[in-house]
Amino acid sequence: MGRKTLAVAALIAVTALTATACTGAAAPKGESAAEATDPGSVSGTITVLTHRTDLVQNGTMKKYAAAFNKIYPKVTVKFEGITDYEGEVKIRMNTDNYGDVLMIPNAIAKKDYPSFFASLGTNAELSKAYRFTGNTNVGGKVYGLAIVGNANGFVYNQAVWKKAGITSWPTSTQEFVADLKAVKAKTDAVPYYTNFKDQWPLTAGTASIGSVSCDAQANDKLATSTAPWASGSDLNVIDTLLYDTVHDKLSEKDPTTTNWENSKGLIARGEIATMQLGSWAITQMQDAAKTAGENPDDIGFMPFPAQKDGRFCAILSSDYQQAVSIHSEHKAAARAWIDWFTEKSGFAQNEGSIPTARSGALPDTLKPFEDNGVTLLERSEAKSAQVNAIDNTAEIGLSKPDYRQKLVDMARGVQSGSLKNYFADLDKKWSEAQKTAGS
Repeated sequence: MGRKTLAVAALIAVTALTATACTGAAAPKGESAAEATDPGSVSGTITVLTHRTDLVQNGTMKKYAAAFNKIYPKVTVKFEGITDYEGEVKIRMNTDNYGDVLMIPNAIAKKDYPSFFASLGTNAELSKAYRFTGNTNVGGKVYGLAIVGNANGFVYNQAVWKKAGITSWPTSTQEFVADLKAVKAKTDAVPYYTNFKDQWPLTAGTASIGSVSCDAQANDKLATSTAPWASGSDLNVIDTLLYDTVHDKLSEKDPTTTNWENSKGLIARGEIATMQLGSWAITQMQDAAKTAGENPDDIGFMPFPAQKDGRFCAILSSDYQQAVSIHSEHKAAARAWIDWFTEKSGFAQNEGSIPTARSGALPDTLKPFEDNGVTLLERSEAKSAQVNAIDNTAEIGLSKPDYRQKLVDMARGVQSGSLKNYFADLDKKWSEAQKTAGS
C-alpha cells in the first residue's frame, strides 16, 4: 500500500456521522489519557489500528514497537493494518471495540471527538510542543496528535527540468506553464501528470490554499468568503493553473488511463516531469528511482509557483491524528505509545515528513526549502468546521476529486463549459450554502 490514504487524510473534508450511524454504547465525555510519569509502571496490551498496512506487513511497525518496549517494557503493542481504513473503522465505531489507539476517521465530526476519544490535555499547553493541535481542539482540549505533517507543492524530476534548460523554480503560474512547455519541446517526458483516474491526487490543490496568498488563515477565511474563486484568490489561481496545464496539452494524453503506482516509476525514470503532491511523496519517488536504477537525487520538490513580496510560501497540513479510544482499558499505555511515537520514534524523518513535535528537525527532503527561504505556514483550522459545513451543503467537495475532474474534462474538451462560468457557478453554490451552513 502506498501513501494514498495519507494524502486523502490530510485533505478530505470532514463529514459528520449521523446519530444513527454511531449508536455504540454511550461513553462518558471528558475522560482523559494522562501522560505517563513512570514508564516502568505502565502496563497492558494495546491494539493500534493503522492504515499503513505496508509497514505492518514488512515488519517496520514491529521494529517501532521493539524500540518502544525498551522504555515501556510492560506494554505489549499489537497492530491491526486495515486496507479500507475509513470504511471499516467507521463501521467499527458503532461499537466499543475500535482499538486502543487509532487514527481519527474523517467521518467523525470534530464536535463529536469527546464522545469517542480521551482528551490528551489542553490546547494551550500541547500547542507549545506540537504542531497541528488545532485540528483536534474541541472546547480547549486536544483529542489527537498528528502522526506527521506535510508541506505542499510539486514533486518533479530535476534532471528532466534541467535538460529543458530550467535551473530555478518558477515564481508565477505563467512561468510554470512556460517551463512545462519547455519540457515538452526539449525532452521526451510528459510535462505534467494529473493522476486523474486515481482521483485523490487531484485534491492536492486544496492543500495549497494559503500558499498563493502566504496566509495561514486562508482556509479559515473561506467561512466568510462569498466568492472563493474570485480573480486572484488562492482557489482561482490554483484551479486556473490546472486548467491551463491540461488545456495547453501539457499533461498525459488520456487522463482516464493514469495509474498512481505506475506514476512513481514514470517520474523516477524521467518519463513524466512533474506532479502536484505533498512532501510525503518525495521518499516514495526516490525509492522508485532506486528500484529503477536511477538517481534518487533527481527527485526534487518545489513550492507552489507564486510569490508574495518576493518570497515563496508553503502550507503545512497534518496527516491522520492518533487518538486514544475512550473505551480503552489501558489508556495510560495507549497515551504512552502516542507520546513516544510522536516524539521519539523518528517516524517523521524516516518518512520524509514534517515532525509533529516542534522540536523535531525538518527532513532532509525539505532542505531545499530551507536553503531557499521558503516560508512554512501551519494551516489554521480554527474555522474548519464551518468551512466543511458550507462545502458539504454546497456539494462542491473541496477535498474530493469530482469538481477538479470536471475542470480537467472541460480543459481537454470532453465536457462543455468555460472556466469563467464554472468558477461563477462554484461561487454561487458556495454563497448560497453559506447562508444556511456558515454560522
